[in-house]
This record gives sequence, structure tokens and C-alpha cells, in this order.
Amino acid sequence: MNKLKSQRGQALVEFALILPLLLLLVFGIIQFGFIFHAYLTVNEAAREGARLAAVKAYAEDSAIKAKVQERTPSLTLTIDITPAGTRPIGSTVSVTVSADIQAFKMPLVGDLLPESLTSLEGNVKMRVENDTPTP
Repeated sequence: MNKLKSQRGQALVEFALILPLLLLLVFGIIQFGFIFHAYLTVNEAAREGARLAAVKAYAEDSAIKAKVQERTPSLTLTIDITPAGTRPIGSTVSVTVSADIQAFKMPLVGDLLPESLTSLEGNVKMRVENDTPTP
């Protein structure tokens, strides 16, 4: 019976040594999921803005920015549309969306992320097709 008690104590000590690493791994996976979701959201928002600019050649930049912001209401975005203003049919429009990643950092685990990873950026280029409204 004495040997059984010492083995239980050994298992408890081993678990106590492994638990921090296990928690770091689990929360790291969760942190990666948050950042990957934000990355996909930013790219989808850029795609929606570029599509609006490509389908409606005379869409105002404010309408494109509103469409992008509509796709990501919880993020603070920086939206850049090139070329700004009127885009001739056949030209290429580029919509770049940047979002600050600080909102997605978890305590402790987020502090382990590299300093270079402070924002996410999505850039989509599309050819301006026509200026007729889509049905």
C-alpha cells in the first residue's frame, strides 16, 4: 500500500510539471484560431469592396468603404482604394484592408506573439467590368 501512495504522488507531480505546457499549447491553438478567423474576415471584406468597385465602375469610395465596414463591424479598419474616385471600365481596382490585431490577443498567450504581428492585411485586385447595377 505504501508503494501505491508514492506512485500517486509521482503522477501528481508529473501532471503539475506538464500542465503549464499543455495549457500553453491549448491556448496557443485557440489564439491561432482567433487570428486566422480575423485574417479570413479581413480578406473577405477586401473582396466585397473590390467586387463592388469592379461591378459598379462609378461607385463612390464612401460606398465601397461602407460595404467593407459592413462586413467587419467589430474591427477598426484602414481601407485604401486604388485608384480613388472614378475608375474607367477595363482598369484594375485594388482594395487594401488593414485591421489591428491587438483586439485578438489573449492574455499571456498573446504576449508571446512576435512584435511584427500587429496587424492583418487583405489586398484584392479586380478588373472593372461595367457600370450597370447587378440584379
